[in-house]
Amino acid sequence: MTTPSSQPHTASTGASTPFDSLPSPLEAVDDLRAAARWMIAAAGAVGAVLISGGPLVAIGKVHGLGHALIAGAALVVALAGVSLAIWQTSRVLVPPITTPARLQQHSLEKLREMIDADPADFFGVAAASVSDLLRHRAIAVNLQRAIAAEKDPQRRAVLQGHLQRAQVNVARTDPYVRWLLAIGHVWQINAALRRAQWSSLIAVVLVAAGAVAFFTVTGQQGTTYVPVLSPQISATPSVQHS
Repeated sequence: MTTPSSQPHTASTGASTPFDSLPSPLEAVDDLRAAARWMIAAAGAVGAVLISGGPLVAIGKVHGLGHALIAGAALVVALAGVSLAIWQTSRVLVPPITTPARLQQHSLEKLREMIDADPADFFGVAAASVSDLLRHRAIAVNLQRAIAAEKDPQRRAVLQGHLQRAQVNVARTDPYVRWLLAIGHVWQINAALRRAQWSSLIAVVLVAAGAVAFFTVTGQQGTTYVPVLSPQISATPSVQHS
């Protein structure tokens, strides 16, 4: 199972879920990615200013290898901050692959804890936890493999009966699984946006530090004016002889 569909499907039995009257969580994806695009545009504008003509002209005022290295390092730090912000924010635009196995990973641990704290609000009587909800499909898959490997007709018939009951459980819980996949999908995008926001904050610090260091060095390397002393004219009157 890959990225969940935009709307949950009801089970084949026609039973409704608590989410049928609610909008899909996937509707929030466009808003999250729109915010990410604005963040990328802002970071790109800062980067354009850093590589514009102003800093390049200021570099011409730097004299000496030491000051040139400091100015270059400061500019690199500022550009690194911009690159960090763009890199982390662009990850929000990459759609994550959300599967039932992904729901069991550490990145979605807080989501599982929130649901498991009060599963009745999410699953009703269908399951007592996230793991309980997801186990039915795994049971059905294992039974299908056992039936394919079983040679005894009687045991195959017994396993077929177990498989039918497992398929009923899968059909009953599938709408909840699909809705959980949608929530997990949005949860991952939201987590990526939060990381991008923290990265942007770090980028602001790096850009500010680099810009201050750069313009401090270039400001100290302005043109030095050397006073020129004009020759003094003697005030003693000359005597002109006829």
